[in-house]
Amino acid sequence: MSGILSWYMETVTQYPFQAAFVQFAVLGMVGDWIAATVMRKKFHYTPVKFVLKMLGWGILGMLIKVGFAGMHGFTEAIFVKFHWSTTSPIFVAFCMSTFTNVIFGPQMMFFHRWEDNLMQGTKGYKGMDIAMKSLIFFWIPAHTLTFSIANHDVQVGLAAAWSLALGLILGIANRKK
Repeated sequence: MSGILSWYMETVTQYPFQAAFVQFAVLGMVGDWIAATVMRKKFHYTPVKFVLKMLGWGILGMLIKVGFAGMHGFTEAIFVKFHWSTTSPIFVAFCMSTFTNVIFGPQMMFFHRWEDNLMQGTKGYKGMDIAMKSLIFFWIPAHTLTFSIANHDVQVGLAAAWSLALGLILGIANRKK
């Protein structure tokens, strides 16, 4: 392994919650900036709001870390309970992604909006219909790839990268409106 990849693997393994926090705080803000740039909106946060926004993304990263761990166990329990047997890691990843995005996803999306509203001093849930649709049309396929990675320690980092990609996609989609 190269030096930086080795460092990354050691970091996400030894400090899973801190790594989840940092990855989401940084990539979430980059995603917000990309979406604003693509939509030709002003990306301006006071230093306090910028830090609060990063804090919100970081907390979301830790929540996702816990959620992923729980969904790994949940999916395994479902397979055992209902005597499902498969040798296809992609099928298992698809099931886990579907369970994650149908059971955990909506609550996480609403929590993230509530948290963002609280920290930014805003209100409302405008756009949540698009967020809910993204669970089916973006997140299930994206997390099927994410959960097909055998090393669970890197899955949260990939999820943070997917968040950045979704910010770009939604920015482009909203720009066309």
